[in-house]
Amino acid sequence: MRPSGKMGGMRDLVLLGSTGSIGTQAIDIVRRNPDRFRVVALGAGGGNVELLAAQALELGVDVVGVARSSVTQDLQLAFYAEAQKRGWATGDFKLPKIVAGPDAMTELARWPCDVVLNGVVGSLGLAPTLAALSEGRILALANKESLVAGGPLVRRIAKEGQIVPVDSEHSALAQCLRGGTAAEVRRLVLTASGGAFRGRRREELANVTPEEALKHPTWDMGPVVTINSATMVNKALEVIEAHELFGVSYDDIEVMVHPQSVLHSLVEFTDGSTLAQASPPDMRLPIALALAWPERVPAAAAAVDWTQAHNWELRPLDEEAFPAVRLAKEAGRAGRCLPAVYNAANEECVAAFVSGRLPFLGIVDTLEQVLAAAPDFAEPGTVDDVLAAEAWARAQAQRTIETVAEGA
Repeated sequence: MRPSGKMGGMRDLVLLGSTGSIGTQAIDIVRRNPDRFRVVALGAGGGNVELLAAQALELGVDVVGVARSSVTQDLQLAFYAEAQKRGWATGDFKLPKIVAGPDAMTELARWPCDVVLNGVVGSLGLAPTLAALSEGRILALANKESLVAGGPLVRRIAKEGQIVPVDSEHSALAQCLRGGTAAEVRRLVLTASGGAFRGRRREELANVTPEEALKHPTWDMGPVVTINSATMVNKALEVIEAHELFGVSYDDIEVMVHPQSVLHSLVEFTDGSTLAQASPPDMRLPIALALAWPERVPAAAAAVDWTQAHNWELRPLDEEAFPAVRLAKEAGRAGRCLPAVYNAANEECVAAFVSGRLPFLGIVDTLEQVLAAAPDFAEPGTVDDVLAAEAWARAQAQRTIETVAEGA
C-alpha cells in the first residue's frame, strides 16, 4: 500500500488513544499547528478521564468516547472540574457528546473527518481500523495489531494509499519508497535498537530479570513494548506489518541492529542504491507526517545536527540469540491466523515473565511451542475469527507456561 493523501488545507482529525503516548504527542502537534489541524473527536480507554476531559475542552471537540462504560459519569464530572479550573461558568461552554462502551472507538472511527489516528492498544484497534477504512478515511495507523492480527481483513477493504503508518520504521520506509517504483524495490531493511540486551549471546540471556529487560537504552516506552524490544518480538511484529503495508515478501525484508536509533529504516533498490531516513528518535516526526501526508509539517521535530561528527553502526541480527523475527516470518508465510496467534501468545508470555513464572528465554521458546501446536485455522473472514484465534493462543500459552513452571 503506497500511502497518499489530499494536499493542503485544514484537516479534521479523530484521535483514538488520545491519552496515551501517541495521542498526547499528536495533540502537541495539533496545538502547534492550529492552521493545519482541527480535532473533532477524541477516544480513550477511560483510565485517565481527567486528562481526556482537559484535552476535549482545550480542543473543543464534538464528541468524546471511552471504552469503559463505567467511567461515563466520572468523565462528565471531569468536564465540570476542568471547566471550573479554567474559570468557565456553567453556561459558558458546551459539553461534547459522550459515547461509551466496547464499540465506542469504532463509532468514533466513523465520525466525519479527514484522518483517523488509531493509537488504540492491542487487538481492540482492529474494529476501528476497519470502520475508518470502510468510511473512506485516511488512516494514520499506530495500532500494529490491526495489520499483524487482521491483515487479510484490512487488505480486503483498504484502498491504495489509504493507510499511512505512524511507527517510525514504517514511516521511514514509506518516505524512502518515494524514491522508486514498486518494481524497483529489492528489499526493505528495518532497523532495531537491539533493546536492553543487544550484543549478548543466547547463553548470556538465561538469567536476566524483568528489571534488566525494562531498561531500554534509547526509547521511553511501556513495559510490554520495552520487553518486546528486548526479545526482538517488537521488531518481529513490525516485519509482519511491513509485509502487509507494502506488499513486499518476507524473504525480502531484513532486520539490522542500529543502536543509535537515528536511521529508522532503509530501502534497497534493484540498481544497488539504498535510501535511508534519518532523524533523532522523536515520535512527533512520524506522527506529524502521518497526519499531513504526503506533506511535511515544518519543525515537527529536531533534525540531525550536521555540524557534529556522527558514528552510526549497523550489524546483522543474531537469530540464534533472538529467534523472534524468524518465527514471525514463518507465521506470516503460513497465514491462517498464525500472526494473530503469535501476537496474543506473546502477550501472555510477557506477563508470565514479568510475574516471575517464566524465564526470559522462555518467552520466545514458549511462543514457538504455541505456534507449533496451533490447529489448522482458516484465513480470517471476520473480526470474530481473529478474536477466536487469539483466545485459543492465550489459553494454549497459559497451558504451556504452567508446564514450564512445573518442570522448573
